[in-house]
Amino acid sequence: MAEQVVNFTTVFLGIFIEAAPFLLLGTVASGLVEVFVRREDLAHILPRSPLLAALVGGLMGFAFPVCECGVVPLTRRLIRKGLPVGAAVAFLLAAPIVNPVVLASTYAAYGWGRVLFARFGLGLLVAASTGVIFAFNPSPARMLRPQVFVPIAGAVEEVATPVAGPSLSVRLKRAMRIAGDEFFEMGRYLVIGSLLAALMQTAVPQSILLSVGSGPFMSVLVMQALAFVLSVCSTVDAFISLAFAGTFTTGSLLSFLLFGPMVDIKSTLMFLGVFRRRIVVYLVVLPFLMVMLIGVFINLNVNW
Repeated sequence: MAEQVVNFTTVFLGIFIEAAPFLLLGTVASGLVEVFVRREDLAHILPRSPLLAALVGGLMGFAFPVCECGVVPLTRRLIRKGLPVGAAVAFLLAAPIVNPVVLASTYAAYGWGRVLFARFGLGLLVAASTGVIFAFNPSPARMLRPQVFVPIAGAVEEVATPVAGPSLSVRLKRAMRIAGDEFFEMGRYLVIGSLLAALMQTAVPQSILLSVGSGPFMSVLVMQALAFVLSVCSTVDAFISLAFAGTFTTGSLLSFLLFGPMVDIKSTLMFLGVFRRRIVVYLVVLPFLMVMLIGVFINLNVNW
């Protein structure tokens, strides 16, 4: 029993310590967006077409080096700044995959080849497709939790102040105060998600998952489940997937690299700080099904 508690504590601290700096990075980016980015700026870069807007939303991930933890508060801030929900969903799912840090880590793990190109191309495809589906909802505001439209606690004055008025140092201080408030607000979801991920890792032996991981279909499901349970940061998951390269199919490895950054236990809990529960279910199920179909198709039709 004592050993299990120690293992649980170690896994929990490992997940939390790995994720917390990226949540902090995301909240800092969120504070900077709130203070320095105007609604007009977003309106200029986004096309009117829902399909193109979702694609641009996904490509915006290149500009923000945030993982699945940091992207949630940043997405919420962008929605408050006027980013359409479809483009926001595409950004939410794509940014943990297409950002420069993950690009570099995937290149370091797999080199300049098919896995690298497939991860980023297919990741953008799944994210943009999901964003397009959300874009056609006739009542986008009803998909969001009410607090998305409420200023972060302690940041009412900062949000109401004209952007162009104060000096740069004052605006930076405001951005950091907003980031601090948002870090503690979103941090509770990270703590709960990390606890659940640690519980799943210590209570469910990974050998059970791996023992049924053979075949073009089952291997994909196993690796998607493993990605969800492990809740590993997208900046390092490419190296972890290498451990399975000798026994699992290419389609299942890509499923791990695609689905994990989009949806895992901790990020699912953090989604609840932005979207209503029913919408969070769609945010999990839609990428899961798309990635599963891609993984199975690769296993059956592509010889890598």
